[in-house]
Amino acid sequence: MWGTLAISAATFMNVLDTSIANVSLPAIAGDLGVSPNQGTWVITSFAVANAIAVPLTGWLTQRLGQVRLMVASVLLFVLASLLCGLAPNMPTLIAFRVLQGFVAGPMIPLSQALLLQSYPRAQAGRAMAAWAMTTLVAPVMGPLMGGWITDNIAWPWIFYINVPVGLLAAFFIWRIYHRRESVVRKLPIDRIGLALLIVWIAALQMVLDLGKEHDWFASPLIVGLALTAIVGFAFFIAWELTDEHPVVDLKLFKGRNFWAGTMAVSVAYGLFFGNVVLLPLWLQQFMGYTATDAGMVTAPVGLLAIVLSPFVGRTIAKVDARRYVTFSFAVFAVVMLMRSHFSTQADFNTILIPTIVQGVAVAFFFIPLNTLTLSGLTPDRIPAAAGLSNFVRITFGAVGTSVATTVWESRAALHHAHLAEAINHGSPAAQAALSGLANGGMTQPQALAAIDRLLQQQAFTMAANDIFWLSSMLFLALIPLVWLTRVPRRDGAPSAAAAEAAAGAH
Repeated sequence: MWGTLAISAATFMNVLDTSIANVSLPAIAGDLGVSPNQGTWVITSFAVANAIAVPLTGWLTQRLGQVRLMVASVLLFVLASLLCGLAPNMPTLIAFRVLQGFVAGPMIPLSQALLLQSYPRAQAGRAMAAWAMTTLVAPVMGPLMGGWITDNIAWPWIFYINVPVGLLAAFFIWRIYHRRESVVRKLPIDRIGLALLIVWIAALQMVLDLGKEHDWFASPLIVGLALTAIVGFAFFIAWELTDEHPVVDLKLFKGRNFWAGTMAVSVAYGLFFGNVVLLPLWLQQFMGYTATDAGMVTAPVGLLAIVLSPFVGRTIAKVDARRYVTFSFAVFAVVMLMRSHFSTQADFNTILIPTIVQGVAVAFFFIPLNTLTLSGLTPDRIPAAAGLSNFVRITFGAVGTSVATTVWESRAALHHAHLAEAINHGSPAAQAALSGLANGGMTQPQALAAIDRLLQQQAFTMAANDIFWLSSMLFLALIPLVWLTRVPRRDGAPSAAAAEAAAGAH
């Protein structure tokens, strides 16, 4: 129990920090004297470093051991958090966020591996359910806590709160697990593979984070970064497949369950995360919601997930996991279809209901799909496999966010152009609206501006509906991919494969 609490606290702290700074960016940028666009590097720097570190988990585990690496990651995360809060300027803050993101990378897959060692195989699903509940609550709490701390205390405290939590977590993890250290092997350092990994991941993450700001491939900077990412990725694949001690074990993709499961969980997570980002943006920019109100609408996604995750954990060894994932994707599709009918007249309850229902899909998504993904692997390969799977999923999450927001603005421009065609001298409705606004005391430019604001609201709502509908169809299209996996053998008792699987809800 204490081990579960300590690991969950460390995981919660890690996941929380990926989202808690988002709502504090204006305050951070203003306090440090930079523009809001420059302030986004607080997020980008963490994401780039985190994406680089996650796939290194397997290699670092073999050199240092699971427990030493976990404790070191937590303590360094605490140190980096303290330094972030003390940063006197933006370059210093970005440097410390890079350190924070890098040391945070191994914590997610290692927390899975350590929890699986703590429970008998018969209760492994329950252990993962408890872990998943932690990571379901953290992304919801992040924006709410970040906004409250920034408004009522000061932005450095979004980093300072990690210090006591991390120190306690590291203390208990070491006390409980240090006698269960994994076997350490002094493998040589794959310097070329590591350098290639850093180059292509950093370039890709910067393309995704800066693309919209620089008008994507109309910018020489984005074109150069994209080419760097493509060439670096190609050389990285070739090197890692031929090196004797690769920094990332790409041979894991030889297993059908691993590649099919990783692709399913990654694409689904990209769709899910893109919509998680899009909904609050639409609510705050075009529906008049405050940040707190938008948080209240999106927060209930964790309610049913928390209630149902223990049930999924208890039954996963007795039920075909593919059935659970199919049910999850079907519910996701229904939720997105419900959202595709939103209008500017949608009230709070109308927007809230699909969010609550989505909690059902989340509960039946992470645990079964990761059980399938990691089934059939030996225990010593679990950290590397979990790290690689999490890396691909995090990358797709970044892709999903960039694609969703870019397509949203592009479709909105198209809908706005079509709607604006109706505003002309030959339209009785348009002329009546302009006359009504003029009678209310507006000049013609003011009346046209008011109508344009209405068109913008409608255009962005229609564009959001387009993305919700497309997401619904893509979730249904993912179902056949799930059935390419082989279900772990079941003989009435929980199988070793199911017991050794890990659930990732980061």
